[in-house]
Amino acid sequence: MSSGTGGNYWQGKALPSVFKHELLRRYIPPFGGMTSTQSQDRRVVYLDGYAGEGRYESGEPGSAEIALRVASYYRSRGLHLSCFFVEQQAKSFDRLQQVLRGYTARGVDARAHRGEVDDVLDDVVRRAAGVPLFLFLDPCGLCLPRDRLVDVLARQRPQRRPATELLMNFSMMAVRRLGGHMRSPRGNEKTLERFDAVCGGPWWREYFTDASGHEDAAEAVAAEYARRLQRVTGMFVQSVPVAKAPHWKPVYHLVFATRSPYGLWVFGDAVARARAEWWKTLELQEEQNEPGTLFSTASVLRPDPDVVEKEAVPVMAANLEQLLRAGRPVKLVEHTLEVFGSYYGQVTEPVARKAVKYLHGEGKTPSTGIGEKRTRELVVHPPAAS
Repeated sequence: MSSGTGGNYWQGKALPSVFKHELLRRYIPPFGGMTSTQSQDRRVVYLDGYAGEGRYESGEPGSAEIALRVASYYRSRGLHLSCFFVEQQAKSFDRLQQVLRGYTARGVDARAHRGEVDDVLDDVVRRAAGVPLFLFLDPCGLCLPRDRLVDVLARQRPQRRPATELLMNFSMMAVRRLGGHMRSPRGNEKTLERFDAVCGGPWWREYFTDASGHEDAAEAVAAEYARRLQRVTGMFVQSVPVAKAPHWKPVYHLVFATRSPYGLWVFGDAVARARAEWWKTLELQEEQNEPGTLFSTASVLRPDPDVVEKEAVPVMAANLEQLLRAGRPVKLVEHTLEVFGSYYGQVTEPVARKAVKYLHGEGKTPSTGIGEKRTRELVVHPPAAS
């Protein structure tokens, strides 16, 4: 399904990869920490289905080495991350093997397979019987058919525990290209049918029957894909757009699926922090490319984090107030999307605590926002009846 990477892809990280890898780096460790107690031997299984070379020529870690570093870190703390990597291209696979050897020599449980992810998916799922499983699927082209994903997420592993989570690249470049096929008399029907399988049916074609609004159609397809995946799996599903530059069209959406309210909460925090790293890297790149420039494009376009936070606090406090009108205590982690609202993935976890304190200052809850070490564990109480 994947079309491979260009010849210069592994020279250094592009901005979309900066975001994606920062998100992985921030989410995989807490996933292991949150879920490892669900297995007797504190083991977690991780699959990177399109692993590439594992490390950039610049020495920066790719997705595979990010997972390997986490596995090495946790091994010394009694948590075992069993890593499975898949790569189709021979050159990339050889380099991936070299990276793996450096970690397996230190006792990290990791193995690689040359071929397609579908060749090993069922075997990995079997090896994850009774233990948490995280699937990272990041092809350069089309991903697995939706029915194949549903088979794993909803049929083979339908239970909440042990945890099963997915982070997947949904290519917007492919959506736009295939939308063009729909409008062309020379469109390739077999290619369209492949995307039908990825989407779980031809429903996406309807979005491209109108000649106007091509980009709106692509974004609508991504949003509908996430909604349908949530419906058929019963999981929380979030779709995060990732672009090469500010105000550019997204090159892909990262689709995240979990059954855990904790996973949903921590993922939103990781997205906000990865977004900040994306902007920081853009600013650094512009400084290097145009030294001496007084104002970089990034510095002008980047939303001021302090301003965003200041705007978010009263809005999130109002969201909490709405939840409290039911007259029952509200544990924050159990209402992640309702609490953060449109600021989900935009602001970090501590902002939710500030929203509780703001609401307390308004006299609308006796809860002070103080007491729990982790913000997500805070329980907010409704005001006493007058």
